[in-house]
Amino acid sequence: MTKEHKYKKLTWIDLDNPTQDEVKDLAIKYDIDALTANELLTPTIRPRVDYHDNYIYLILHFPNGHNDKSGFKKRIEEVDFVIGKDFIITTHYTSIDALLEFSKVFEVESILDKSNMTDHAGFVFFYMIQNLYKNLANRLEHVRDVLADIENNIFKGNERQMVQEVSKLNRLLLNYRESTDLHQEILESFEVAGKKFFGNDFEYHLRSITGEYYKVRSSMDSSKEYLNELRDTNDSLLSTKQNEVMKILTVTNFIFLPLALLAGIFGMNTISTPVVGHPNDFWILILSMTVIAVFLFLFFKVRKWL
Repeated sequence: MTKEHKYKKLTWIDLDNPTQDEVKDLAIKYDIDALTANELLTPTIRPRVDYHDNYIYLILHFPNGHNDKSGFKKRIEEVDFVIGKDFIITTHYTSIDALLEFSKVFEVESILDKSNMTDHAGFVFFYMIQNLYKNLANRLEHVRDVLADIENNIFKGNERQMVQEVSKLNRLLLNYRESTDLHQEILESFEVAGKKFFGNDFEYHLRSITGEYYKVRSSMDSSKEYLNELRDTNDSLLSTKQNEVMKILTVTNFIFLPLALLAGIFGMNTISTPVVGHPNDFWILILSMTVIAVFLFLFFKVRKWL
């Protein structure tokens, strides 16, 4: 599906799952070479930058993984940019919210006519990529909120339930980092190509694009570090609880061991067993076992083992 947006002399064509005919028509109209046109038809594994005389071809991947009741769903969205002097073509293979939001901004700007986007298509790309990184930053803000909820639950005593939540969030952040790992290298290459294509006056905006990535990456790294700290804390609390349970079981077993031994001795079928045969032999044995149990309990208390 093709959507065309115009702002004075600039044209933005947005392709969602483009057909071969749509790409062929655009290739003829904007003098796009066959190799680039073919790349627009299918997703590409790795991001890249190609410089041509009349356009720059750029591929970037953005994460859109999320957690729901059915589990973690990994999803990476690819956006291809063909950026000319007075046109920009975007191609994607899934619906991308950030581009939909930008289309509304683009229409408002074209009506108000108060933007510097009319200078060349590089400015359109600048605002577009800003919106894509802003969308990603908003998702990371949501991740921070989830991390805060996990922290509260950990210190409320829900450590076991949080093990799975921490693992799911860790997979989400790994998906974010995997998708954007090569952005720095690609954007630095785009800075060189963009400066050559649009001139030195556009250098500040090119560096600002890379700066937007750095902010997102910093937030990503911060969230990952926060998550790692929470996981270590959660593991420590779980280990402490488990050790406490093991200690109580060990002490309980140690208290009842002599009682079981005493019961075993007096349960032997012998002729001259002490106390056995006395009118109150049962109560004497129960009292003796109670005294031993209380003594051992107080001993463990004094030694602070309980």
